[in-house]
Amino acid sequence: MTLLDRIDSPADLKALSAEELKQLAAELRTYLVDTISTTGGHISSSLGVVELTLALHRVFDSPRDKLVWDTGHQGYIHKLLTGRRDRFDTMRQFNGVSGFLVRTESEHDVFGAGHAGTSISAAQGMAVARDLRHERQHVVAIIGDGALTAGMAMEALNDVGHKRTRLIVVLNDNGMSIAPNVGAVSRMLEALRTARPYRSFKHLSDQLIEHMPAGDLAEEARRRFITSLKALLMPNLLFEQFGFTYFGPVDGHDLEATESLLRKARDFQNGPVLVHVHTQKGHGYGPAEDDNVKWHGVSPAGSKPPSTPTYTRVFADTVRELMRADERVVAVTAAMPDGTGLTPLFNEFPGRVFDVGISEQHAVTFAAGLATQGVIPIVAIYSTFLQRGFDQVVHDVAVQHLPVVLAMDRAGIVGDDGRTHQGLFDISYLRPLPGMTLMAPKDEGELRHMLHTAVSHARANRGPIGLRYPRGSGVGADVSGPLVELRIGEAELLREGTDLVIAAYGTVAGEALAAAAELAESGIDATVVNARFVKPLDEDLFLGLAARTPRIATVEEHAVAGGFGSALAELFHERTAAVELAMLGVPDEFVDHGAQKLWRAHYGLDAAGIAAAVRSRWPYLVKTRAEKSAG
Repeated sequence: MTLLDRIDSPADLKALSAEELKQLAAELRTYLVDTISTTGGHISSSLGVVELTLALHRVFDSPRDKLVWDTGHQGYIHKLLTGRRDRFDTMRQFNGVSGFLVRTESEHDVFGAGHAGTSISAAQGMAVARDLRHERQHVVAIIGDGALTAGMAMEALNDVGHKRTRLIVVLNDNGMSIAPNVGAVSRMLEALRTARPYRSFKHLSDQLIEHMPAGDLAEEARRRFITSLKALLMPNLLFEQFGFTYFGPVDGHDLEATESLLRKARDFQNGPVLVHVHTQKGHGYGPAEDDNVKWHGVSPAGSKPPSTPTYTRVFADTVRELMRADERVVAVTAAMPDGTGLTPLFNEFPGRVFDVGISEQHAVTFAAGLATQGVIPIVAIYSTFLQRGFDQVVHDVAVQHLPVVLAMDRAGIVGDDGRTHQGLFDISYLRPLPGMTLMAPKDEGELRHMLHTAVSHARANRGPIGLRYPRGSGVGADVSGPLVELRIGEAELLREGTDLVIAAYGTVAGEALAAAAELAESGIDATVVNARFVKPLDEDLFLGLAARTPRIATVEEHAVAGGFGSALAELFHERTAAVELAMLGVPDEFVDHGAQKLWRAHYGLDAAGIAAAVRSRWPYLVKTRAEKSAG
């Protein structure tokens, strides 16, 4: 039996010796790599926090003490130590363990975390609630340095420092989020990592001021002297000016030193503390140490390279083509240069591709500022992350009718990352905005033309425009031809029939065509429409089809509420068109982790599901074999 087999809860860690803890750390790394290499998931982040997680659970008493993790990429070791080892091999699978922190999964997951930058705000809420109840437990937020670029994290630091809340923030500083960190905060932390340790400075300053005279003036001189010397020797004034007492930096892979510093922070009673822990992403596993980005997230064992280009790659290749053709075109990403496919463009277009860090709000308004000066910004942000910049899309882009291109990757069901990452709401939150144009391609070939159309739309100063496209591989459509500008608001008729209409928005159009072929076997003759645009709709086409064939099924990989089907329903209501409408999409619930294919089948968004929904809604259209022969 291994040591890990004996750990069923954090309490089991308390009695381990130093040598046993080192052995356990090694076992955790081996188990993590072996398991996640099979199931897929995030390896590098959790390898970097093995010792930190052990120290946290030894110093604090979870779940009485609240450990609030940021994002969840760094939470796998926490899961293994809190009773989920037996199910860990179901990580990110349908009905398995989540890859993020989920309150319903364990009492030790005190706050759900999928997007970066939330931990300090949540921890502040818990700490203030504790104080209102006159309780004494500890509250600890564990945040990665990349998440400090999120404006929300800075807002939380400001509030904690203002209220002087007894709260501990552990800064897991490894110089990385998914890609290398960018910005002034990252440079400051690098200076802190390489500067003389804070405690050594304090010892020196204490010795110097012992020989200064007493009195009020001397006390003020001491204070100014200490502040000036700190600024000279230790660039940590950001945290101290926020009102935090700074502890560190400490080597986060030295378990004894990390545990000692956490105990000091735990016992500190005079306001908030920031503990600066320096770790190495991927620590202890050579391949992950050598390539943090590649090993940030890995695919399950046996996964085959896609036989066709991914939508992300086609998007990036098209951006390159557009940037070569027009020097006014630029690209903006929020800490996802690899995820959005833009990394190769940085070298080719220096000064025209911008990574602003985990700052979606800033990315959107930054793009709005660019647009005011005649620049054409393509803002590449996952659908789920653009939610964080919603007010900026409204206030800074739409209200001012600025020509910003919003490219929403990972739209629809994303699969293994689960409910915090599903891109199922972008139509609903963007469609109500006056002047907004929204479109979605049926395949990767049409994605190229839509991106070209969006840039042309922005070049002509016609206001904001957005396009959504899914995670994963394309269907093998031609991506080699010249770019074609589409007519705004024009749908595409893919198949003509006489019994009903299947109107599809986005890549489900291929499934709609396959469903029509299956329905033909039941004697049902279906028209299939590739809507292309949800705003504006092709009103003439849809109203004409409704008058001729007043049975319409809409299909979309999006929440039904506020989506494409809702848009058509509003059109038919406004024009008093009598239509029997079936809206297929994701119902009023959050979608958990699991393979995209399984969830699409679960919600009836594949060909079989669409055909079944049509037969169920209009059973009288099904013809018997005898009727078909006679007909």
